[in-house]
Amino acid sequence: MAELYQPSLLSYINVTLMDYFLILELPEEIQALVVERVAGNSITDLYGLRASCKSMKALAEWSRVNHFYDVLSVPWRLNIPPELFKTCYAERNPSTFFMKGVQFFFKFNLQEAGLAFMKLAADEGYKCAVYTYAMTRIFFWGDEKYFARFTRESLDRIEKLV
Repeated sequence: MAELYQPSLLSYINVTLMDYFLILELPEEIQALVVERVAGNSITDLYGLRASCKSMKALAEWSRVNHFYDVLSVPWRLNIPPELFKTCYAERNPSTFFMKGVQFFFKFNLQEAGLAFMKLAADEGYKCAVYTYAMTRIFFWGDEKYFARFTRESLDRIEKLV
């Protein structure tokens, strides 16, 4: 009996989505927004998108995309090139600011600079930074002002993670 070929789900999705939803037919601004959202999801997804076609690769290499990376989502076993961190920092990437803030505050004992970096990341809405900044302020200075940014739902999610 002949064995039937069963394509993987990923190849099925790629063929099906490309047949029905041609992203390349969207205006370039919309394509750029898609790439930004994918970059915010994970660096793995971004590299998968880059591999999908030449125009997506060109959009993914667009420098503004580096602002949306979450560098903390990259598995630590991967060696991230230092140039990527420098580019993300230059693009005012919130996760890079958060990493710098934590490093300056806790490792180098540069509290003022570290707190400033954490606040920059928190003001950009980076969730880890919002929580860390608020907890650092309350722990070291008893300042509860930043806790007003937390919603009931976000506190429930944090409670489940911790």
